[in-house]
Amino acid sequence: MLPRLLSLLAVGALVVAPAIAQTPKPHPAAARPAAATDWTRTVTLGANGAYILGNPNARTRLVEYMSYTCPHCSHFAAEGMASLKKDWIRRGLVSLEVRNFVRDPFDLTAALLARCGGATRFIANHEALFANFDPWMNVAQSYNGAESADKVAQMADIADKTGLFALLAKRGLTPAAQRQCLADKQAMSDVLGLTANAWDIKEFSGTPFFVMNGKALEHVHDWATLRPLLPPLPRSGN
Repeated sequence: MLPRLLSLLAVGALVVAPAIAQTPKPHPAAARPAAATDWTRTVTLGANGAYILGNPNARTRLVEYMSYTCPHCSHFAAEGMASLKKDWIRRGLVSLEVRNFVRDPFDLTAALLARCGGATRFIANHEALFANFDPWMNVAQSYNGAESADKVAQMADIADKTGLFALLAKRGLTPAAQRQCLADKQAMSDVLGLTANAWDIKEFSGTPFFVMNGKALEHVHDWATLRPLLPPLPRSGN
């Protein structure tokens, strides 16, 4: 009886084994495609002290010379920045380097405050200043502060009376922190250095002024004339 039972078990094992061997193995989960980089989240500080938004290795490198007290710069920010960021910078097709051209003490005050908080805050500060251009510039036009040998104190007075301190305080920058930014000698040197650099461009004619891949764009001072010069957008994809 025992030999017969062992024989049956052996036969059963031979029958079951192929079935086990043929059982398909589960496939590993398909790897999800990597999300495309959103380059509007990347801001770097260039060697010249200018902040650069987007892919540092973009094939098209756009430079904008701008002034915070320039109404045409404000119009460009309102008309073109959203599309420029969404369609070109986000995809890594274009990078934007923002260079200051300081026109007056109000512009210098705003330029130093825009840099308050470094690269992580610059673009948001920059856009907030232009988004609120009319309110603070209306006050600036009637500003009657006295000239002072203490330039930091004078800029602090401008920032206080024009509402710039209050504007950036809503963005998490205390007035005390902003006063420190106004006293930042390196930031001051960078901003004034960028301003001086503009005069080295023979085609420079005022703000906004654009340079693309090292070539000055004459007669291009708004979104309508800049847009056709940007690289073509891909037909599909992000």
